[in-house]
Amino acid sequence: MKLIIVESPTKAKTISGFVPKGFKVLSSYGHVRDLPKSALGIDEESFEPKYVIPTAARKKVNVLKKEVEKMDGVILATDEDREGEAIAWHLTEALSLRNLKVDRIVFHEITKSAIDEALKNPRDIDLKLVDAQQARRILDRLVGYKLSPFLWKKLYRGLSAGRVQSVAVRLIVEREREIQAFKPEEYWTIGAFLKKLSLQEEAKLLNPEFEAFLIKKDGEALDKFAIKNRNDAEKIAKDLESKEWVTSSIEKKETIKNPSAPFTTSTLQQEAFRRLGFSAKQTMLLAQQLYEGVELGEKGASGLITYMRTDSLNVAESALADAKAYLETEIGKNYALASPRRFKTKSKGAQEAHEAIRPTDPARSPDSIKNFLDKRQLKLYELIWRRFVASQMPQAVFDSTSIDIKAGEYTFRANGQTMKFDGFLKIYPIKFSEAVLPELSQGEKLNLEKLNPTQHFTEPPPRYTEASLIKILEKNGIGRPSTYAPIISTIQSRNYVQRDDKKRLAPTEVGFLVNDMLVENFPEVVDIQFTAKMEEELDEVAAGGIQWKNVIKDFYEPFSKHLSDKYESVEKRDFQETTDEKCDKCGKPMVIKRGRFGRFMACSGFPECKNAKPLPPVSLNMKCLKCREGEIVERSTKRGKMFYGCSLWPKCDFASWLKPTGELCPECSSPLVQAKNSIKCSSKSCAFEGKEIEKKE
Repeated sequence: MKLIIVESPTKAKTISGFVPKGFKVLSSYGHVRDLPKSALGIDEESFEPKYVIPTAARKKVNVLKKEVEKMDGVILATDEDREGEAIAWHLTEALSLRNLKVDRIVFHEITKSAIDEALKNPRDIDLKLVDAQQARRILDRLVGYKLSPFLWKKLYRGLSAGRVQSVAVRLIVEREREIQAFKPEEYWTIGAFLKKLSLQEEAKLLNPEFEAFLIKKDGEALDKFAIKNRNDAEKIAKDLESKEWVTSSIEKKETIKNPSAPFTTSTLQQEAFRRLGFSAKQTMLLAQQLYEGVELGEKGASGLITYMRTDSLNVAESALADAKAYLETEIGKNYALASPRRFKTKSKGAQEAHEAIRPTDPARSPDSIKNFLDKRQLKLYELIWRRFVASQMPQAVFDSTSIDIKAGEYTFRANGQTMKFDGFLKIYPIKFSEAVLPELSQGEKLNLEKLNPTQHFTEPPPRYTEASLIKILEKNGIGRPSTYAPIISTIQSRNYVQRDDKKRLAPTEVGFLVNDMLVENFPEVVDIQFTAKMEEELDEVAAGGIQWKNVIKDFYEPFSKHLSDKYESVEKRDFQETTDEKCDKCGKPMVIKRGRFGRFMACSGFPECKNAKPLPPVSLNMKCLKCREGEIVERSTKRGKMFYGCSLWPKCDFASWLKPTGELCPECSSPLVQAKNSIKCSSKSCAFEGKEIEKKE
């Protein structure tokens, strides 16, 4: 009998259905060893880690030890990335497996064929991958464990710093300051609504109006700010009223659009946010469920997608052949490629021999398994399935037309586009607008129906969304597939960043403070290029190019000396604000202080008097629509997340994460709240949603 150990019980259950007799599959329930929570756990001279078995893992470790004693051999089948390799190594240490026959197997997907193939090709644990993961863990611990107390001493307690998270916060803070410093600039465009000259009544009915835009004057291209204000626009418009409008050139060409590559971790997180509104964390949780296995009725459990932490665009030849067969059978032979389309991995540090994220069976359409998945699982599976199948379909083909129209010294241009062949868009639709232009000939005169001068203002760069932050992190080489979701989750849970009403990321007051302290005093820790270089060095460790302890030593020795110097030279910053209020316990003045979750009131006699209380809630100046007595006010949870409640709480328990509008639902009379792009009812049992609600006189 051999024991197969994996990380999760779901994964264990799925694999149990694929292995023959003579194998037993058990789960470690995640990590079995880690650095201690209450101490640094690293020798600062040798950088040797001092791992411990967490209390929560001890019982499971003891169970596994007893099972190991009954076995002829152990197979470690943890995930195929650095994290999984490290878990396998920690299992050999925690379970004292050094003197036993231990095999390591890896697979891209949890299917019977993949497990059978993996069991035929065992290998040893790759200590280079383990070293790369250890180096990351130790670097992160050294930075966090050493910098956080510095922030406590120089700012206030409860703050924390992280090697990669601090770079993410810096990006968000710098974007916010760009937005704050932005000054909008006015500019104008001039559109002309035109028609063919037509004398016959029946022809007039078939004569569509189309719009062209001013692009040149006297043959010179006009830049964006050529028309600066209303006076300039009106002057041109008046000048155009007397002009003759004639087509000067017509260009027709065929254009194509190629399908995107199958998903990597980062592109899946970005697209799931854009199309489905899923957070990076939510996407990874759902993807893990699809990877580890889902019960498919009589067919049993099976993994539905390949491994979800990857930056590779490789696809197995068998999957390419299966996709082609599905397309020829189910969609049509003209929607299948003669030879497969392959994509080149762009990421410099693409980890190991992974595949892109794809369905394990392209013939398993979303519709065929919808009864076995919950709504969110189905949405994500469908996104992954469509993206992969579309990647093996022909290009979409469009007929594009560009018409230049002369009006005296002015040149206008109209662009049209119609779809000729949908290609991959049949499976993976994207938004595009068809603009149909009338059939015109060169030199043909046109009738001006209306001029449309339009005022515009330049806009500041937008706040990052989770999708755009992941994109910029990946572009700059910050983090790896396994770290994007934890980075975004951490900076929000620590109250450095919060989502605005459009799910965009905005720095909190605390985020500004911590970022400014780190940028001013530890610029290398929050430097994008420096952090990217560290990632490259970790990749080199994984490839066996450099020793992991050398990477840590080269960073830590100058960092430690610099930190000691800053403890001496940086003054503590006082953030207290005086108030007119007296402490109701000792009579001393109350002051406003800052804590991890924002501002609060405390006694100036601290630590002798420890009286503290939240700041008075901010009123929205609207009556509570539930009790009709109190006012709606802004409140905060213990972790600093804002919500809206009644000023008479706990007498009135009205509470909402979304901002109330002050109106009642026309269908059930519950308070209405402001959702992302609409107004909706606060009652979970009411489905009312609308753009506008008419106010009663």
